[in-house]
Amino acid sequence: MSQKVYYRYNSATEQYERVYPGRKERIWAQLRAYIWAVAIVAFAGLMLYNFVELPRERDLRVRSERLEARVDLLKQQADRALSVMEDLAERDNNFYRAMMQTEPMTAARRYAGLERRRNIDSISALDDEALVHDVTSKLDRLDRMVYAQIKSFDYLATMVDSQKTRVNHMPAIQPVPEKFLRTMASGYGARLDPVYGTMKFHEGLDFSAPIGTPVYATADGAVRTSSWQSAYGNMVEIDHGFNYTTRYAHLSKLIAKVGQNVKRGDLIGLVGNTGKSTGPHLHYEVRYRGAPQNPVNYYFYDLSPEQYDELIRLAENAGHVMD
Repeated sequence: MSQKVYYRYNSATEQYERVYPGRKERIWAQLRAYIWAVAIVAFAGLMLYNFVELPRERDLRVRSERLEARVDLLKQQADRALSVMEDLAERDNNFYRAMMQTEPMTAARRYAGLERRRNIDSISALDDEALVHDVTSKLDRLDRMVYAQIKSFDYLATMVDSQKTRVNHMPAIQPVPEKFLRTMASGYGARLDPVYGTMKFHEGLDFSAPIGTPVYATADGAVRTSSWQSAYGNMVEIDHGFNYTTRYAHLSKLIAKVGQNVKRGDLIGLVGNTGKSTGPHLHYEVRYRGAPQNPVNYYFYDLSPEQYDELIRLAENAGHVMD
C-alpha cells in the first residue's frame, strides 16, 4: 500500500516543504489499516458462512433431514405399537378378572424383574439427541410390555389347561350372532328407564335384533328357569356352575326346558318383545355369585379384536334402554 505524502507551505521561503509524521501517527496509521483489513475479512467470512452453503455442509444438512424424518417415522410406529400393546394388556386384564376370577396383573408385576433392559442414560445426556432418546425410551417400554405379555399368556395358558371344565362353564360368546344384530341398544351401567323416566342401574346389555332371531347359550350349564318372569317377559336362566348364571329376557319363544343340560352355542330361545320392553331385543345378563357383571368382559371366543373393541365402544356409548 503506497504511503500518503503531506506538504505544507512555508511563507518564509515561499516553498512547499514535506511534512513527516511523528512516531505515534505512523503507528496509528498502521493499526488503522490492520483493523480495516481484519473487519473486511471477518465480514466476508460471515457472509460466506450465512449465505453460501458449501458442498460438505449441504451434504450434512440433507443427511440430517433424512435421519430426522426416519426417526420421526420410528416414533410414530412406536406410538402405534404401544397403543396396541396397551389395548392388549387391557384385554388380558379382563381375561384375568372375568374368565379366571383372579386379580388383574398390576403394572408393577408387568414390569418387575425383566432381564431385557437398555441403558439409555448415555443417550439422554446428549443435548442434540432428544428425538432419538424419546424413540429409544418408547422402544424400551414396548420391549418390556411384549416380554411381560408373553409371560402373562404363558401363565394363562397353564391355567386354562388345568381348568378346561371351568372354562367351558364360563360365559364367553355373544348370545346373539353378530350377523343378526341391528345395533347395541344399551350398555351396562346407570341408564334412564324408558317407561318410568328415572335413573336405574342397567344390569346387562340390550341387543336390538328382529323378532325370531336365534339366541344361544353362552356357556355349558343347566337350565334353571324357562318361563314368564314379570318385567323380564319370557326368560331363560342358566346355572353354569362355578358361581356363574346368565339370563336371556324378553324372548318371543322359549326353547330350552327347565332341567335341560345345554352346551355353549345351543339354541335356547328366540328374540322377542315380551315383558317390560319397548322394542324387539334381547336383554342379556351375566351374574357371578348373584352379582351382575359387565357382559362385555365375557366375549372371547367368537369376536375378533376389532369386533371386541367396537362392542366395548358401543356398550360405553349406548344410552337408550329398551327395558
